[in-house]
Amino acid sequence: MSAPAMAEALLKVAGLEAWYGESHVLHGVDFEIGQGELVTLLGRNGAGKSTTLKSVMSIVDRRSGSIRFGDVEMIGRTSDAVARAGIAYCPEERGIFSSLSVEENLLLPPVVRSGGMTVAEIYTLFPNLKERRRSQGTKLSGGEQQMLAIGRILRTGATLLLLDEPTEGLAPVIVQRIGEAIRQLKARGFTILLVEQNLHFASSVADRHYVVEDGRVIDMIGAADVAAAMASGKLQAYLGV
Repeated sequence: MSAPAMAEALLKVAGLEAWYGESHVLHGVDFEIGQGELVTLLGRNGAGKSTTLKSVMSIVDRRSGSIRFGDVEMIGRTSDAVARAGIAYCPEERGIFSSLSVEENLLLPPVVRSGGMTVAEIYTLFPNLKERRRSQGTKLSGGEQQMLAIGRILRTGATLLLLDEPTEGLAPVIVQRIGEAIRQLKARGFTILLVEQNLHFASSVADRHYVVEDGRVIDMIGAADVAAAMASGKLQAYLGV
């Protein structure tokens, strides 16, 4: 895997192993993300993509190897310490508080570092949320719930965003809006690690793609090489599509 030139690494993962109970899920994951990059993890269901995000956040039962965020080693740190270091996680299940209003959801997470977005800036990014700011989470569409789940982590001051399947189950027009928002976040200087099953969406936003299979990274494909990888059938073979 010969990587294209990238910015100074913000996140370096090396030899990452992870377990749920006795189940050994990750088997030496290696990748890195440059400051300001948007990188995806691609692979079939069960390959270990979501577990990789959870391992970075220290929300698996056990992990070993190295996860360096800037100059700081994250292995051995608790999930709240990882969050305070400047990493935020948006889970696949979204995890919004359904009994709270949109605005209450946005205000709930603590600001852990300076530089986070204001609620007004989040409303500019996601105008739907401003219109629904008094609505309870249960009254939101799936797309609005996803916007809220992403918006909620933007106040924290995190500089690295981990987004797990943000387009899953959403209508194409909503996927397009989520994509526009993610591009705007990248333009603001956020570094983003994205787990995504939608190859078309992933290729429209990412600088590079790491392919995960059986708990390991087996290939890296730059944005400029995606078309050739699809034309050859290599990507489809990786993803089983």
